[in-house]
Amino acid sequence: MGSEKKTFTLKEVAEHKGDADMWMVIHDRVYDVTKFKDEHPGGDEVLRELAGQVATESFEDVGHSTDAREMMLEFEIGELAESDKKTKVAKHGENSAGLMASLLLPLGAALLVALLYRYYST
Repeated sequence: MGSEKKTFTLKEVAEHKGDADMWMVIHDRVYDVTKFKDEHPGGDEVLRELAGQVATESFEDVGHSTDAREMMLEFEIGELAESDKKTKVAKHGENSAGLMASLLLPLGAALLVALLYRYYST
């Protein structure tokens, strides 16, 4: 790839989801994984299922090694358009707020139970 990275929209990436032409987005970078599908340790069906989509969450859920992350560089063809990155960031922020709320509720309940226990045990 040249020194200047090409920019792709999510719509453009979505057009590349067939066996002969398979792209995906991981961490706002666009990868052409067509030549890698037969070598993927998890099997080609994993790549087929995520072709043409943002695959960051699935990629991270598996816990890829440092070697796998370095290997990705040879398949990188560009980056996600800034307008699509902003959409993704907004959604991520919403998920973070939901995660925070889901952690605070049990913590608050545990604190309440501890206070009630202390009050009634004295």
